Parts: sequence; structure tokens; C-alpha cells
Amino acid sequence: MQKTDGMNYAPEGKSEPVVSDGEFNFAAVALDHGHIYGMCNGLTEAGATLKWVYDPDPKKMEAFCKVYPQVKQASSEEEILQDPTVQLIAGAAIPSHRCGLGLRAMDAGKHYFTDKTPFTTLAQLEAARRKTAETGRIWAVYYSERLHVESAVFAGQLIEEGAIGNVVQVQGTGPHRISTDSRPEWFFNREEYGGILCDIGSHQIEQFLYYTGAVDAQVVHSKIGNYKHPQFPELEDFGDASLIADNGATNYFRVDWLTPDGLRTWGDGRTLILGTDGYIELRKYVDIAREEDGDHLYLVNHEGEKHFALSGKVGFPYFGQLILDCMNGTESAMKQFHTFKAAELCLIAQRDAIRIRPGKIDRVNEQEVSSPVE
Repeated sequence: MQKTDGMNYAPEGKSEPVVSDGEFNFAAVALDHGHIYGMCNGLTEAGATLKWVYDPDPKKMEAFCKVYPQVKQASSEEEILQDPTVQLIAGAAIPSHRCGLGLRAMDAGKHYFTDKTPFTTLAQLEAARRKTAETGRIWAVYYSERLHVESAVFAGQLIEEGAIGNVVQVQGTGPHRISTDSRPEWFFNREEYGGILCDIGSHQIEQFLYYTGAVDAQVVHSKIGNYKHPQFPELEDFGDASLIADNGATNYFRVDWLTPDGLRTWGDGRTLILGTDGYIELRKYVDIAREEDGDHLYLVNHEGEKHFALSGKVGFPYFGQLILDCMNGTESAMKQFHTFKAAELCLIAQRDAIRIRPGKIDRVNEQEVSSPVE
């Protein structure tokens, strides 16, 4: 598993099938981001059958087929959409194109599983909301920093059990290594990637809503800036935001593209969850200068102090739940409202952010440079 570059980070877990071979078929369409590998790993480990792959770039398809030799290469996206045995489309398109792919998938009667961020504009979000209401299909999002991290999964289980009481605040850090030489052109084009709060900030907002049990939240304050990469004027390498949930819980998070080369993984992602009766700290990918493995959870409550090393011990239940939701019309993996609310709040945080520049601070409105719904 690639651990130095977040774009190609693809966790592998225990095989825990919820369906038999051929019972639930899916296809991978649009391989623009390496997260497609993590998405496919999770689905196949849960028993789904990866039937097709398509990308306009034959080199990307060739590389994909080396990892998944059982998959068939389609001649076009349309060939996959017309296959009635395919129940779900998994895609990691350029962010500004993800909505368009989802609309086409649902028009073809498929469920849709997209990499984060699912949208780059509020207009796209509203189009997706209308389409799910129209079709009854699931628009799932790969919020991997909670769904595909064992310590984050276990934290949710502890909170549900009441280990720290009611959650009061969630603090999150999502640093990433930028690896500019391996990034595609769209990564540096704000209209295509949506901005840092819209992109990697979406992980942070989703987990805030989840851990607090909030239905809605208000973005109180947000900031974006480019501190280190003036050669890429549309890149934002820093962003942060504060939110207040409808149940009174608060959130602060910071995301950045400033991970130093000396760190052995792509980012020192952490989460601190404060409750009325204790707190939890997650050291998701690395415990710096100490342990080789990530997935460390620290729990402090009235019973004392505990450390859990969770790598390889918890698994990733989301993927099996998603498959069963698609088959049964349920919402056990993630409620559709929650999926879209997390996306909406990151778009609002991006739109209303203060842009920090050397010697200048001004308001920006990201909708002015946003792309239309496809």
C-alpha cells in the first residue's frame, strides 16, 4: 500500500463478504484520482464483483488491470451504462466532473459511489439532490478519512457506546504531502478541484457531523491561503474553518498541503473528540517518532487512560453496508441527507472563506469561478 502519497493511498482490509460472487456487480469509471483503488478494494473485500473498467486514457486502464486482472476493459462509458447487470458505478473523476458522471449513472439506473469531494459547486449539489429524489438511487461518497481508517471506525463505536458522554467538540487536522511532480494539471486549477476546503476539507466536516450526531451546522469562519507555492497561483495549500452544529457541538479543522518530506507517510492526520465524560485522540496514519503502524486511538474517561493499536483489528464495515443498502433500499452505511449535508457545508466554507495573501486579506466568492452542472 502506498503510504507516502495520499493520492495513491489505497487501504486493504479483511475480506468480509456480504454477498456471493456475481450477486452485486460494479464498474470503475474515470480513474483520475488514485482513490479509485481504495474504493474498489473496499467493495471487493465486501464481496462485490468488479466487472468493468473504463477511462479514456488507455494507460490508466492498463495500470488498473494489473491490480485487478479479473476486470474487463470497456470500449466506452456507454457500454458500461447499458449493462443491466451493473448495479453501481464507482468513479474518481476530476472533481468538477464527478457530478456529471453521477447524473449519467443514475439516468442509467445505477447507484453511484464517487470519490470526495463529490461536487465543486452548489448547483451541482442541488442537481444531485433532485436526481436521487427522482430515481431513488444512492449517491455515495468516499469520505475515506473516516470510512477507511480503523481508528476512526472504532472511535464511532466508542462514542455510540457512551465512552465519552455527549460529544462537545471535534478538532481535526488533515495535512497532506503535495508531491507536485506527480500531480495532474487539474490539481492546480481551482475551477476543476474546487478549492482546499471543498476538497480535503470535506473529510473533516463529514466526520464532525458523524461524531456529534448533528443534522446541520453553520460555518462560522473559514480561511484559505497559498503560503509556499506561488508558482501555482490557483492552488490553496492551507485552509481552516470553524463550525457550530445544530445540537450545539463545535468544530475546528485545519487542512494543508505542507507535509514535510521527513514524515514517513503522506500526512499526520489527527482527530481530537471532546465529550462531557472524556475524550478521544486519533493518530490515524502515523504515531510520529514512535510506532511504525498508524491507527492509534487514545481514550481518557472516568475509568482511566487507554491506548488501542487498531491496525488490522477493526475492519471497514461501510462497504458491506453500502452494498446491502443498494440491494435493499436501506440507509445503514450513511444517510443520503448526511452525505449531501457534508458536501454542502464544505462548499459554503469554501465560498465564504477569507483569502490570506502576503500583505492583503480579502473576501472571495468561489461561486464566481465555479463550473456549470454537466
